[in-house]
Amino acid sequence: KIKYPEETKWFMPWGVDQCEKIKTFDEAMAKRIEANNIVFAAHIPMSKNEMSPWFQFMLVILQFDIAFKMYNQIEEGAVVTIDVGLAYRDDLFSEWTEMAHSFEHRNLNCNFTAEKTIENEGRYYVCDPLPFMEVGSVAHKYYLINIRLPVNEHKKVNIGIGEIRDIRLVSIHQNGGFTQVWFAMKTFLTPSILIIMIWYWRRITLMTRPPVLLEKVIFALGISMTFINIPVEWFSVGFNWTWMLLFGDIRQGIFYSMLLSFWIIFCGEHLMDQMERNRFSVYWKQVGPIVFGSFCLFIFDMCERGVQLTNPFYSIWASDVGTELAMSFIIVAGICACLYFLFLCFMVFQVFRNISGKRTSLPAMSKARRLHYEGLIFRFKFLMLVTLTCAAMTIIFFIISQVNKGHWHWGDRTVQVNSAFFTGIYGMWNLYVFAIMFLYAPSHKRYGNEQSNGDGGATSGEDIQLTTTITHVDGPTELYKMTGKEAQE
Repeated sequence: KIKYPEETKWFMPWGVDQCEKIKTFDEAMAKRIEANNIVFAAHIPMSKNEMSPWFQFMLVILQFDIAFKMYNQIEEGAVVTIDVGLAYRDDLFSEWTEMAHSFEHRNLNCNFTAEKTIENEGRYYVCDPLPFMEVGSVAHKYYLINIRLPVNEHKKVNIGIGEIRDIRLVSIHQNGGFTQVWFAMKTFLTPSILIIMIWYWRRITLMTRPPVLLEKVIFALGISMTFINIPVEWFSVGFNWTWMLLFGDIRQGIFYSMLLSFWIIFCGEHLMDQMERNRFSVYWKQVGPIVFGSFCLFIFDMCERGVQLTNPFYSIWASDVGTELAMSFIIVAGICACLYFLFLCFMVFQVFRNISGKRTSLPAMSKARRLHYEGLIFRFKFLMLVTLTCAAMTIIFFIISQVNKGHWHWGDRTVQVNSAFFTGIYGMWNLYVFAIMFLYAPSHKRYGNEQSNGDGGATSGEDIQLTTTITHVDGPTELYKMTGKEAQE
């Protein structure tokens, strides 16, 4: 498209007010059109289509078509300078309103697969796609992108980048149907977790003793689950809230931090002796790195999506230093997640070994109490295995999500997450938190007044709690005490 200084600011590739088109740069040279007056225009979406707020976000990928020329090859470390503007409108007749404008730099990573000879002139380089733009909301129906490649030989701007024949843009957004299912799912799950959380804490307050550490952590886990469940995304359909992607990442980071900390404390409370139990300070060596890692994730997110609130064309992947930093961060995060899971498996193994050692005391108990303990231990072991399964799926989801966020920046290395896996993991978290609060809510039901004869004589009035939980009205239950490393056994 041709730009003249006297003409309007925005250039349409089609429609009534479309700009004057040129097919090749040779045509532009024949018409004596300078490179600074050539504009690449792209309309999103395609003709006769409309964008929708249900799409939630818009990610645009840039790819250059660069032809090989002996006298104009791509230099080592070539950088493209882009003068880009983004505009929007909500009908086909109103004027375009500027949304963002920026001068950006993108590193070219291109390979020429054939020999660099005159015979191969005109063949195209193989170039990696480049991150171009990310908008956190799709509040308007039509978007227009104008791209200019300014040339300045004295300042070496856009020199040594080869012969660019065309620019291709790929727009990616969330499926509207999936967004509706996602919103409905969050709307249904929010009251479910909120109700069980209120019920759980009410059972805690009915006790005559203060809540123990594990009860507080379970309640905090319920709060974080409720926080991530609240369907504030409904407002993004009616409001242009570009910060929703960042806010969603923050909510998910808080939940990750709480969930990983809960698993450490959950296993640890069934390993500690009675003197060390119920003290949060005991776990600072395990919880501290989790909080620090979550804070690093927040800083990493702010470095990209935080800046994109004011400049949607910014990308941490645009520079070599940023790319290496981002790649290193994702790799280190994945390694740390795997190490955490191995450590959690070790803790669960210790809990199982601890319980197996305590089972030697079961034959000395009355039949009713022994059966009660055996059922309680079986259910507890099953819950620990469910916890490990949930942890494994969470770690896998975390790693794949981190890779998926940057897979457009990694060339051929691509990982995709489908909607079924995404919603399945989210549903698993809710079901797990619901089950933990339900099973670990203090029970006030008892049965007893049982008399039995054992090796030590008659035992009357045995008080047995009918629950799978660790707490009741008077304090920790038998299993909670049983798994502890008593000073005197």
